[in-house]
Amino acid sequence: MEKERFTMLLLEPGEIFFEDYSVQTKVFDVSRSEEQKWIDGRLKLCSKSLVFVNKDINQPLIKIQLKEATAIDRCESCRDMAKAGNVLSVECKQYVKMLEKNILAPYEFVHQATTFHFYLNYANVDDCLPQILQLFRAATLPTAEQNGMIMAIVHSRQSRVSFDTSWLEDLYEQVVLETQANKVLPLVINPGRILLTTARIYFQPYNNLDQHPVLKIQSKDVVNIIKRRFLLRQIGLEINWSKQPENKVEHLFVSLKNQNDRDQLYTSLLSQPTVSLDRVPQDQMTIRWQNGTLSNYDYLLYINSLADRTFHDLTQYPIMPWVLQDYTSDTLDLNDPTIYRDLTKPIGALEPNRLERLKERYLEMSEPKFLYGSHYSTPGFVLFYLVRKYPQYMLCLQNGRFDHPDRMFNSVADVWKNVLVNMSDFKELTPEFYDTNNGGDFLVNSYGIDFGYRHDGTKIGDVQLPPWANGPAHFVQVLRNAMESEYVSRNLCHWIDLIFGYKQRGIEAEKADNVFFHLCYEGAVDLDTITDINDRHGMEVQIMEFGQIPKQIFTLPHPKRSVFNLEKLCRSIETIPTSSLSSFSSVAIESKTDGQIEENLPTTTNSFQLRELMRFQSHKESVSSIVTVTKNSEEMNQVISVGQDGMLKLYSVKSKKLTRSISLSSLPLSSCVSYYTSSDRNILVAGSWDNSLIFYDIEFGRVIDTLQGHEDAVSCLALSSDRNIIISGSWDCTAKVWQSYTSGSKIKPAECLIAQLDHDSKVTCVGISGDETLLVSGTEDGEAFLWNMDTYNLEFNVKAHARRINAMVFDEQGKSIISCGEDKILNVIDVHTSSMIYRTTLEHEPLTLMWFDTFLLIGDRNGNVNVWSGQGGIFVTQIHCHDGPIDALSAENNIVLTGGRDRKIVVWECKHV
Repeated sequence: MEKERFTMLLLEPGEIFFEDYSVQTKVFDVSRSEEQKWIDGRLKLCSKSLVFVNKDINQPLIKIQLKEATAIDRCESCRDMAKAGNVLSVECKQYVKMLEKNILAPYEFVHQATTFHFYLNYANVDDCLPQILQLFRAATLPTAEQNGMIMAIVHSRQSRVSFDTSWLEDLYEQVVLETQANKVLPLVINPGRILLTTARIYFQPYNNLDQHPVLKIQSKDVVNIIKRRFLLRQIGLEINWSKQPENKVEHLFVSLKNQNDRDQLYTSLLSQPTVSLDRVPQDQMTIRWQNGTLSNYDYLLYINSLADRTFHDLTQYPIMPWVLQDYTSDTLDLNDPTIYRDLTKPIGALEPNRLERLKERYLEMSEPKFLYGSHYSTPGFVLFYLVRKYPQYMLCLQNGRFDHPDRMFNSVADVWKNVLVNMSDFKELTPEFYDTNNGGDFLVNSYGIDFGYRHDGTKIGDVQLPPWANGPAHFVQVLRNAMESEYVSRNLCHWIDLIFGYKQRGIEAEKADNVFFHLCYEGAVDLDTITDINDRHGMEVQIMEFGQIPKQIFTLPHPKRSVFNLEKLCRSIETIPTSSLSSFSSVAIESKTDGQIEENLPTTTNSFQLRELMRFQSHKESVSSIVTVTKNSEEMNQVISVGQDGMLKLYSVKSKKLTRSISLSSLPLSSCVSYYTSSDRNILVAGSWDNSLIFYDIEFGRVIDTLQGHEDAVSCLALSSDRNIIISGSWDCTAKVWQSYTSGSKIKPAECLIAQLDHDSKVTCVGISGDETLLVSGTEDGEAFLWNMDTYNLEFNVKAHARRINAMVFDEQGKSIISCGEDKILNVIDVHTSSMIYRTTLEHEPLTLMWFDTFLLIGDRNGNVNVWSGQGGIFVTQIHCHDGPIDALSAENNIVLTGGRDRKIVVWECKHV
């Protein structure tokens, strides 16, 4: 289906799209003397404009603003008799051309008298004309009165429409509540109806612009419901859910008519027995941050959300601090405290000379006084940073124009200099500056948009980065590392006090030089008490353009974070300096009155050694997977491997020789698991690129059966011995749960398939918790999915990596998931909150993960096994094992096995104290 070129971002901010008509149009203007042909397209009726979408995608969209129209009526002089009587005539002083040749660019304003004739193919002009004329009359009113009349029209239309119950998913659902609501996106409002039933939440827009006519959310998938301010009123509600339905949306932000309607919907949602929110008290989140199990970045996002800041509303966009002040040096040392911004002061107080001039002006003011004549976050400031990523937002906000080239975000160093010295520039940053998942894409003019030329003739392109940055992704990674640095961790509480805490307002704000214009503070004015519609509109516009202070979260000084000098700790225990896996354990500190830090260091050190016992080399391609076989003894009897050559190999540990070699598939084998049946038969299951699971009887040396389980290659396998099931992941974007083979009968997919778990991209790895209650799966696009193994329902999914996830394991308690990916990142994810509680970048790409006793072993692309201690969460040692990537790890008692792309399998004896 052809993608719709028309979007509501082509309208004024907040303008409403009502409906569209199939039309043919003719254009008459003074520059065209010849007879024009009828052009096929669609006419969009909007609250402040008419938009014609040409069927030819290379032709521009035509927007006629109703305030620029001079006459709208039925055409009585149509020369085409076949169309006479059903033609709408629109005369205007000017019109706008948009998306010519389908290129996103500033709009072209055509300033000349023009007449448009629209022949309605299916609708009757007499039925449409009254509503168009009503909106035309509204356009002649002052803006505030126009908006009031439009909302009256909207409410009138809404009151005549009820939710279409034919869209209900289940006939047995009972309706709990139905109400009017607006779906809110940045700069866009789409009216519709909310229907709450005993099983689902539905949103049905009044127009047909959305991809899906009805949004459906299962109540059991809802994980968070948050009350929000919207346009300074407590009428907003944000609903988040973890399981992605068919429309792939994870958030719904709605505004209702008044606070009572919002609160009623909120209460009704919470009262549903299927709604079970995973709530973590605010004090517990703060404690997690204090103890290092929640990053500075994630904690700031959490606080922003508490303070009514959301990515769905540009007027209340999340705020992040500038943390660095050096954007001119060739290199950067994050251990040097002089490169950091003073987080105890607001942006406006960082430069003493400017602050002095601001205070002089402050003293001369009449009440209510303010220091700063500009804010740190407004829609304009947000789009100043993000214009390259969201150019359509800037065109919407600025009536089809970009900012002057010299005023755009052209250089990080220039912006930092400006916020230090300019008397009206005090803006902080947005989360995109610290979001490593998107690799700094907002800094790149990836759409190739013509933003113009600067005064020196330079064409606007990508943002100019500091000399110490190798590119956008590196720039963002450095900023993120700085955000998580020891200096910022120690001082971030002071910035939180200024923006969200006790220094936000009152006498403490005055002491901290943190006083803004009085209207930007929550509760400074009650808009509902302003009866004059024009006064109210003027107040709204003033506050929106100036910016809003976040809701105050803390009224006492924010607690400090417990930080320890990890590099010093690592040197003291003679290990390689590196980051800790903070989810395994934490090393606490106490702040002394004299400012010194007392570190509680471990008194003993774990050492880890591998001694090579034997080495096999018989695969012709890379070793994919290794398992061990132990029977009638505690000692390992056999090593079994499968490889990219499609072969299965058996090795005798006692004789140190290859004992069996079988070709299982003409295509590569990706993985294998083994188990004993109730009749004590040892079965090996191998996953193949030919879409099948191959069942092989090790004792009798034959293939028992082949299960054609997938539509694409089987990429990974996991075994639950207690539940007697096998999980297979595949490139067909599914993971399937199978009943294990138990007898000599033929395996039938329909009978042994227990569940199918759908994903959005290729499944690359699966893992099972120690108590076999949870299943985790990773995908090629970096998403991690957590499943309940009792119900096979999705608990949550999270974007864990920027690219493919290579391996995932649970910790011993099943409270955290450790994942590694193609992006060289090692993550720790909390299974209860789905939050990223630790992240670090490794030197080489990690490919495999495995727990060995209390140690986490990581096989990497450079042939190393990296050993991390689970008791203390620190790096222990690195052992070079293969000439090339390590693709397979396994262990049995005190034996570790490694397999690599050098086609070798090495058996190691492990010693650790």
